[in-house]
Amino acid sequence: MLKGKKIIIGVTGSIAAYKSALLVRLLVKAEAEVKVVMTASASEFISPLTLATLSKNPVLIDFVQDKTGVWHNHVELGLWADALVIAPASANTLAKCANGLCDNLLTAVYLSARCPVLFAPAMDLDMYKHPATQANLQKIQSFGQQIIPSEYGELASGLVGEGRMAEPEHILQLLADFLTSPPRATFDLTGKKVLITAGPTQEAIDPVRFISNHSSGKMGYALAEAAAEAGAEVYLVSGPTHLSVQHPNIHRLSVSSAQTMYEAAQKYFAQAQIIILAAAVADFTPKSIANQKIKKKEGENTMVIELTKTIDIAHTLGQIKTQNQIFVGFALETENELENALGKLHRKNFDWIVLNSLNKPGAGFGHDTNQITLINREGEMLEFPLQSKQALAYEIWKNIMAC
Repeated sequence: MLKGKKIIIGVTGSIAAYKSALLVRLLVKAEAEVKVVMTASASEFISPLTLATLSKNPVLIDFVQDKTGVWHNHVELGLWADALVIAPASANTLAKCANGLCDNLLTAVYLSARCPVLFAPAMDLDMYKHPATQANLQKIQSFGQQIIPSEYGELASGLVGEGRMAEPEHILQLLADFLTSPPRATFDLTGKKVLITAGPTQEAIDPVRFISNHSSGKMGYALAEAAAEAGAEVYLVSGPTHLSVQHPNIHRLSVSSAQTMYEAAQKYFAQAQIIILAAAVADFTPKSIANQKIKKKEGENTMVIELTKTIDIAHTLGQIKTQNQIFVGFALETENELENALGKLHRKNFDWIVLNSLNKPGAGFGHDTNQITLINREGEMLEFPLQSKQALAYEIWKNIMAC
């Protein structure tokens, strides 16, 4: 299940560092691609040569290699990985990650990572139980990171209790489950009617040509599937896309233009308790549509198409939104991203807006992944690292339903 996955193992200064060797070996055996990043103190507990041999990649400790000027780029490492597993995670490293301290390569990779991060704490019983450590674990979890619970047993100090790093076999299974299992709804939409728009619109020029955009519809469809799984009856108003719906609670209404999307959405708007406008709707449409295919004319090197504004679906529906409805929009931006998203949120009477950017690798149109910021009317923001659109759909639902 981990074949082809790119995994960074972070090793910190703990007696449990010897277990990292087995974890790396198990990952390589599972055909994952593994890179190891160590703190300087970790190398006092286990040899970098051991981990380099097992991972089949050089172990990275310092920002610069042997004073040669070869730079270990923490940003590239953070973008490369499908997951970062810090095992063992010492009390010191937990404290640094919880508070954004960055004084070594591993913590720099952590702060740069756009992938899921999993921590496997390892320390003595009293250190593990200390309120400061527990507060740091809770803070890390609040960032959306995963804590692999420490296990009960005999510790290096001779004490018996919690604090043992989870066994490598357990970490491997948890990682495999986390990366390969589909997310599950932790929110209840039973009895709710949900309206979602998705995909692009197509604005006809003539019978064979149209103006459109690169939207795939994947985010809207992921939101629809998550809502249906949670018990909602979903009306999915979809522009042209190759995607299909899987859940019987989803009623897909296929449309093409901005006008037909508005008409379908308006039909179901009043009965929906939650409305999410995830479609990429054209702002302009040809003022007139040719009845026949427009032919090239000899000697003419240009053609002018007069455009007129399409109906503003979000603004129009926002004017009739009631206090009992939750109204969510999307903003795909390329500049002044936060400012533009906040302006759109208030102009169109959204309760929430999802900001994503075309400037971030792996995010936006066409990708299976996205990186978003969820913003409410009070200006409170939640940032989510790059992850699958399916996983983000569950995060969006979980947060808008928690308020």
